Amino acid sequence: MRARLYTYRVLLLLLLAGYTSFAQEEKAGARIDVAQITVGDQARLFVEAQHNPATSKLQWATIPDTFNGLEIVEKGKIDTIKNGNIVTYKQRLLITGFDSGMHVVPRFIFTVLPNSGTPQTLQTDSFPILVQPVAVDTTKPFKGIKDIVGVESSWKDYIGYIIGGILLAVLIAVVIVYLRKRKQPAPAPIPEGPKETPNEKAIRLLNELEQQKLWENNNPKEYHTQLVDILRIYMEERFGVNVMELTSDEILQKVALHREMTTHRMLLTNIFYIADLAKFAKAQPTPQEHMAAMDYAKQFIMATKPVVVVEPQNPPTAS
Repeated sequence: MRARLYTYRVLLLLLLAGYTSFAQEEKAGARIDVAQITVGDQARLFVEAQHNPATSKLQWATIPDTFNGLEIVEKGKIDTIKNGNIVTYKQRLLITGFDSGMHVVPRFIFTVLPNSGTPQTLQTDSFPILVQPVAVDTTKPFKGIKDIVGVESSWKDYIGYIIGGILLAVLIAVVIVYLRKRKQPAPAPIPEGPKETPNEKAIRLLNELEQQKLWENNNPKEYHTQLVDILRIYMEERFGVNVMELTSDEILQKVALHREMTTHRMLLTNIFYIADLAKFAKAQPTPQEHMAAMDYAKQFIMATKPVVVVEPQNPPTAS
């Protein structure tokens, strides 16, 4: 009995130790430099998250441009600080408000994708910020609106319009004379070849990108920028969704709601994670991750290639 009780205690301690290790490696937080501002003024909001790249991948939180009566006027770049095995990502945001009152900065949710196991979520605390109206000095007298003051004008004020009209008339006359002297039959239209399908175009662009060998020549940021742009164009031409101006998280949200693309969301998640790591973080992807991003992109394009159904022709019936 004592041996069994001792075994249970050891297992409990190991579970607590594993949970404490995860809590120390994976966490997120946010803070603001002031508790109140005047209408139109700005406050600095600092958001950060940390994780261990050796054991998991981190998806940055989706931070909207407006929330709860507040607006983000500037988003700073995501800085990276490495301390041993732990990497901390930090971003500074400038927020403002134009409606007086008490507003709330919401929680921001991060997703941690372990190398094995169930994804975890991290979230920051929410906190209030007071937006105060502009103070008005009621002791000073009211100043009325001044009447409109007329301004005398002369033909010199319209000299620009006169010269422009003359030049336009001369240009029209020259075009008419030229067209009358040079009347030729229009050239026969050149027959167009077979139009390139969206998936054929995307695969061709990806192959051309591979031949540039950008990441092999120490230019991984340009490599992943072009790769993601090729995917954005493919999504617009193939599925008719506008994603050119969206962030990675916003694109993945659209993918999750799309009937045809939702089954391939994990492929796109891996691509955008590696691309954001190359473009915004100081810790660069490995060669295997560079090549994996290209493979994932081609897999997604081939998996979503339209299927052409050829209907069988009915044999002629005897009369």
